Amino acid sequence: MAPVVQSSQPWVEKYRPRQVKDVAHQDEVVRVLTNTLETSNCPHMLFYGPPGTGKTTTALAIAHQLFGPEMYKSRVLELNASDDRGINVVRTKIKNFAAVAVGSSRQGGYPCPPFKIIILDEADSMTEDAQNALRRTMETYSKVTRFFFICNYISRIIEPLASRCAKFRFKPLTEEIMGSRILHICREEGLSLDSEALSTLSSISQGDLRRAITYLQSAARLFGSSISARDLISVSGVIPNEVTQAIFSACRSGNFDLANKEVDNVIAEGYPVSQMLSQLYDIVIDVDGISDEQKARICKKFAEADKCLVDGADEYLQLLDVASTTMQALTNMPQDMACES
Repeated sequence: MAPVVQSSQPWVEKYRPRQVKDVAHQDEVVRVLTNTLETSNCPHMLFYGPPGTGKTTTALAIAHQLFGPEMYKSRVLELNASDDRGINVVRTKIKNFAAVAVGSSRQGGYPCPPFKIIILDEADSMTEDAQNALRRTMETYSKVTRFFFICNYISRIIEPLASRCAKFRFKPLTEEIMGSRILHICREEGLSLDSEALSTLSSISQGDLRRAITYLQSAARLFGSSISARDLISVSGVIPNEVTQAIFSACRSGNFDLANKEVDNVIAEGYPVSQMLSQLYDIVIDVDGISDEQKARICKKFAEADKCLVDGADEYLQLLDVASTTMQALTNMPQDMACES
């Protein structure tokens, strides 16, 4: 087996698109933003959508294509969730940067329009007070500063900010688009990935290309240049399908002792119960032979257990509760009998 050439740079950064036109699967966004680059007429922008779909990449690409490497540092302020972005920072650092006037002069073939850009990544983690403080800054300095907001949940951006921006929704990547990008990286890095492994990588990363590339690099470092579906599952933290099927089959059998044994196995192996609930949910939704009412009872318990886990409940007890409720639903035990027991 030929050794994989190790690179010190994470592949997520190494293969990050440098231009807007290279961003994968966001055709409408790319089309509008390409026109923006040609005219250098840039509104405030709000990018929203699931993780790993190209939001930050697109914002950085626009800034680099407008200002080039030399002007980028003086014209672009980038802040994310790791930076302090409370109301005091909005009133000082952001306001001071936004207030500085800049000239218009083409440098090195880049447009360099007469405004600066402030990129606020993970803007949905900003407090409501900080967002409210931004409203006046956006209005006052709109001639010399543009704001790019990036978030996963647009509902957490206050309406006065959202209404001032052009909104762009980033869609989860399809398996086909993700597969072509992953195969490109495999060719560049000298990796061998069969069709089953490629399909597995697409399914476990759930439309998140950044996660898929990270899993691929982790597997390459651990297993060399030939990577199988099992290798990818082992580095991703996804629970093997046979484990989830075993606990569901035990619930379907109606034998509580068997279900308890499978729960013990899951806990002993150290699998995260929140991940188990997510995978059990997929099984329950897709399985044939049980009614919608049974599925509803089971999924309601999944939701309750997930909330309890977030609040710090014991994993073993929650999974056992889920298993017993699932068994009661699958064996058509009435809910009032289940409560009495």
